[in-house]
Amino acid sequence: MSEKLWGGRFTKTTDEMINEFQASIGFDKRMYREDIAGSIAHATMLEKCGILSAEDCDRIVAGLKEIEKQIDSGAFLFDVGLEDIHMNIEKRLTDAIGEAGGRLHTARSRNDQVALDTHLYVRRETVAVMALILDMQRALVETAEKYGDVIMPGYTHLQRAQPILFSHHLMAYFAMLERDFARFAGVYARADLMPLGAGALAGTTFPIDREFVARQLHFERLYTNSLDAVSDRDYIMEFLAAASILMVHLSRLSEETILWCSREFSFVELDDAHCTGSSMMPQKKNPDVSELVRGKTGRVVGHLMAMLTTVKGLPLAYNKDLQEDKEGIFDAIDTVKFSLAVYARILRGMKVNRAVMKRAVEEDFSNATDLADYLAKKGLPFREAHAVAGQAVHYCIERKKWLADLTLEEFQKFSPLFAADIKDAIRPENCVANRNSSGGTSPAQVKNQIEAARQLMAAERKTVETWEKKQIDRT
Repeated sequence: MSEKLWGGRFTKTTDEMINEFQASIGFDKRMYREDIAGSIAHATMLEKCGILSAEDCDRIVAGLKEIEKQIDSGAFLFDVGLEDIHMNIEKRLTDAIGEAGGRLHTARSRNDQVALDTHLYVRRETVAVMALILDMQRALVETAEKYGDVIMPGYTHLQRAQPILFSHHLMAYFAMLERDFARFAGVYARADLMPLGAGALAGTTFPIDREFVARQLHFERLYTNSLDAVSDRDYIMEFLAAASILMVHLSRLSEETILWCSREFSFVELDDAHCTGSSMMPQKKNPDVSELVRGKTGRVVGHLMAMLTTVKGLPLAYNKDLQEDKEGIFDAIDTVKFSLAVYARILRGMKVNRAVMKRAVEEDFSNATDLADYLAKKGLPFREAHAVAGQAVHYCIERKKWLADLTLEEFQKFSPLFAADIKDAIRPENCVANRNSSGGTSPAQVKNQIEAARQLMAAERKTVETWEKKQIDRT
């Protein structure tokens, strides 16, 4: 006879290789708190509905709490032969309290049990990710305010385009993280569904109270279809999609950080604590953390692709393929949390080389658009003004000059509309200040962005605190 808790129908023990192949205890043991919380809520509900005696319920709850202490302390030995966290805990409970432990699984399947654990875990970790997004947003705002008057070249095609405030550049990443936060809020909403009570796929014959369990575990809603409850992995795919987009944003910031701290740019210097050296070249200061974040983006995107591929051909309801949902999302969670935490530190420790950035916008042609705008404001059609500005740039390149070096007489060779105020019009400070359209790079507009960001962060903080409390209450 099989030694498994499900082994009544089998006459042979499971091949050891099969045990190892199908076991998930190596990675799903991190959900032990969720599994125990779900089992306590389930046992309490069974007792409330008269399915379980009060004495058995008390013994089960006490036994589960003792097992949680053992796992917390490291004294609990997990058995790969018991496959997963659910069976490991149930077997230890039954060994400890006897028959009552065997009654815990009444009106429950591993299918809805694992779904519950995963919902609880993803819900909790989603809030943790949102809190880290918020902290990185704070770091961006702090850095933007610290270097609020620094002007840098803005780029298109990685070619210098127009002068912008460094703070404006940083606030672009704040806006990306704002959308990331909203996406994870959507993930939370889809994870905040209670599947327990769906059984293996069709519900249960016992008179259970699913709403009671949902209240115990602070779920907002129940799954309304038992097949959907045990087969749904949308919330995991959504988490991985949101995580992939977030990592792409961090990867773009990483690429810019790597460029900015290179000798060729020298726009910023990273703190020594956030860099490494070379075993051969003593002068090196490598932005390894930024490179790792950029590199780890691929593995998170890969987890999304793997999950989509796993689910795409599965018939309803549960299939063992769905066990593949765990390792990918666990790794994605760890990667995203690390990347956000480390980047907040990088931003706070980063030093901006003001003089280098100032020289960069003084020794280029990023003010050429302002030259064309000057003429357009004087009445010249913009297309003609654009051509005149291009001719002036060509003239400067041939003579190894910048636009600011030209005399009024030289400017007037290209158009009689140029007057003495052209010099002020193309100064980098004025190029920036004059871009005062909504969302633009002028100091006034960036100040508006930062004020709006602070209001947004206050609202985000309330959301995180509310949802964090739900997780704390549960545990």
